[in-house]
Amino acid sequence: MCIKPFAQRGSSLIELIMFIVIVSVALAGILLVMNTTTKGSADPLIRKQALVAAYSMLEEIELQDFNSVAGVTPSVTQANRASAYHIVQDYNAFNTASVFALADAASAAPLLPNYVVNVTVANVALAAIPAASAVQIDVTVTAPNGEAITATGYRTAY
Repeated sequence: MCIKPFAQRGSSLIELIMFIVIVSVALAGILLVMNTTTKGSADPLIRKQALVAAYSMLEEIELQDFNSVAGVTPSVTQANRASAYHIVQDYNAFNTASVFALADAASAAPLLPNYVVNVTVANVALAAIPAASAVQIDVTVTAPNGEAITATGYRTAY
């Protein structure tokens, strides 16, 4: 008579422990990646809001007249931004501690509180265009987390 060897069924204790260790390491790696991703998930939103605020202000300035058609114009303030006539140079040294909508400049409720906006307008010579006929506009928006975004544009007297 031939005796058959005992057929193995199931798994041994060592195989079970190895399975648990491998699955635990893989799960820890996945959770570490998810934790890093979740922790910084709000940062892109803050950066995008600062970027949109900077380019919005830059566009507002670039759409102004280069030279005044009415004579002397006042410097831009938050209160007179929408109500007074301004030229590009009037925005030099404009700053505000929050971002307000242009049509709602006198409101006490800013769209983006704690986003600091600083504007610099400086004469610049561009190739064949003399410095008196071109300006460089730098709009810097500092987000609540301290990150500064600068949007730069040029405006000429055309």
